Amino acid sequence: MTTTAVAAGSPAAGPHGHPNQFALLRQRRFAPFFWTQFSGAANDNLFKFAFTVMVTYQLQLAWLPPALAGLVIGALFILPFLLFSATSGQLADKYDKRVLIRFVKWLEVAIMGVAAWGFFAAHVPALLACTFLMGLHSTLFGPVKFAYLPQHLNERELTGGNGMVEMGTFVAILLGNVAGGLIVAVPEVGPQWVGWSCIALALLGRAFAQFIPASPATDPGLAINWNPFTETWRNLKLARRNVVVFRSLLGISWMWFFGAVFLSQFPSFAKEVLHGNEQVASLLLVVFSVGIGAGSLLCEVLSRRHVEIGLVPLGAIGMSVFAVDLYFASRGLPPSPALSLGAFLAQPEYWRVMADLALLSLFAGLYSVPMYALIQLRAQPTHRARIIAANNILNALFMIASALIAGALLKAGASIPQIFLLVGLANAVVAFYIFLLVPEYLLRFVAWFASRVVYRFKVRGDEHIPVQGAAILACNHVSFIDAVLLMAASPRPIYFVMDHRIFRFPVLGGLFRLARAIPIAPQKDDPAVYAAAFERAAQVLREGDLLAIFPEGAITSDGHLQPFKAGIMKVLERARAEGLEPPVVPMALTHLWGSFFSRIERGRAMVRPFRRGVFSRVGLNVGEPLPAAAMHPAALQARVAQLLAA
Repeated sequence: MTTTAVAAGSPAAGPHGHPNQFALLRQRRFAPFFWTQFSGAANDNLFKFAFTVMVTYQLQLAWLPPALAGLVIGALFILPFLLFSATSGQLADKYDKRVLIRFVKWLEVAIMGVAAWGFFAAHVPALLACTFLMGLHSTLFGPVKFAYLPQHLNERELTGGNGMVEMGTFVAILLGNVAGGLIVAVPEVGPQWVGWSCIALALLGRAFAQFIPASPATDPGLAINWNPFTETWRNLKLARRNVVVFRSLLGISWMWFFGAVFLSQFPSFAKEVLHGNEQVASLLLVVFSVGIGAGSLLCEVLSRRHVEIGLVPLGAIGMSVFAVDLYFASRGLPPSPALSLGAFLAQPEYWRVMADLALLSLFAGLYSVPMYALIQLRAQPTHRARIIAANNILNALFMIASALIAGALLKAGASIPQIFLLVGLANAVVAFYIFLLVPEYLLRFVAWFASRVVYRFKVRGDEHIPVQGAAILACNHVSFIDAVLLMAASPRPIYFVMDHRIFRFPVLGGLFRLARAIPIAPQKDDPAVYAAAFERAAQVLREGDLLAIFPEGAITSDGHLQPFKAGIMKVLERARAEGLEPPVVPMALTHLWGSFFSRIERGRAMVRPFRRGVFSRVGLNVGEPLPAAAMHPAALQARVAQLLAA
């Protein structure tokens, strides 16, 4: 049995195999990988920050002045992402990921051996070369890291697993920076201790890598194209084949643009705007890292262990709101001598600044984790690592662009708070544009909001909703919001066949048009719409997607299940004619009758908003899929009735 099969089907990996994402740290399929990447991220940042501090404060180099040291070190580290990401993506698709991870960890040990000599001898050119090589190490590890997770975690675990990795990465960055700054500052022996620490972390990472399980190659026959430029272009074209995936790549790259602006300005922001010393600058980094980590971990709770991209608009809204408020909170702070950490925290006017920073980073975590999980879930497995590599290339380009734009704005006379304001407003515009291009994000947000805020929505049997392949979802029809709740229950997009009259409602009609719902009318009323509906339904099944049908044909006016019509049989007959046998998944919405969106008031809906109060409890019971060959409307109705009574 392959590793992938174990991940998808074993009890340990099942939907109820562990209570939360932290339990993954007790499982071999995740824990060694997590600590391997954690130690690598910590080592990267310990090395870089210690090197930067040494050049800035301890060495006097005419050819590398302190003002340029951080820029040069950062540029050398990110350059390999542009040059070699395309190659690393091919390697990760072609070879077993465990083999690649172990090779990369041995490479890290060798690089840190040279770096240790560089610290001992204060040999800056050697350390600059090691900076480039550590960037190469991270470039090789990146596609492997994100392509590894979907091979070992199922759909219900991807969000939690990505949240853990994202949290671990930012905690490792934080600890690496803090440790690097503290160790290198030790009088006389600091650089030597840094060298030994880098070697120790590299060896620790290699030890963890020894326990990573096998991860078979997804495309072993791939012929490597060693030309990084043509392969980069090929990877970007490959990613563009799936519109949702490619635009999600752009969304993640924008998040790195957004974050890079803040991270790069923290030292100057602390000194020039907040009037704090170096400890205050470190506090900003701590708050930002903790916020990202908290948001990343919160994703699993808010998504109910699905890949819930409805959190992405929520994250984008929070990023903009608190970035803009950070401008107002930091504008006009009274001048003062350099504040120590204690003096800074003792003044209440700075608390709002810290709250804004913590919340904008928390929402950035909510924004990024579902996007990573979506890419892993939707990308073609044989090309997954190459698509992740394309993302790394875009991330590097966006981060370089952020540095150039921020530098140009500062040179033009903009203050740091004004840059934060502009980035917050730009984030709102960019996010809105992405969500218009990929309406699934907005639709999932509406579904998430309705199922968590308008209602207390509980799903039973959601493991019966297929995570891949064509299927027909057949549900009772209780209210105008039924389709929205079904969207909330499924991690995959659903295409709905709906009464054409519902499209006349101003808000709901626009929502369902955005969802590309399929309008249907009685054949005698509109033969063209009737025929087009069945053609579109057949196309959805041909493409391997989920098709939802309300077999009653209309919303119930008395709360009782109405007779099922024969339209579903026509859909199945059309599918069989094309050689398809999609299973039919029976569903029953419960406790929804009597709510605002049901026809409780003399056949009218949406009349009394608070008839049931807020957060009213509703549910969805999902039954086991039924074979298409044995399907009959009466039998399907009986099964839905059983689910209603459950």
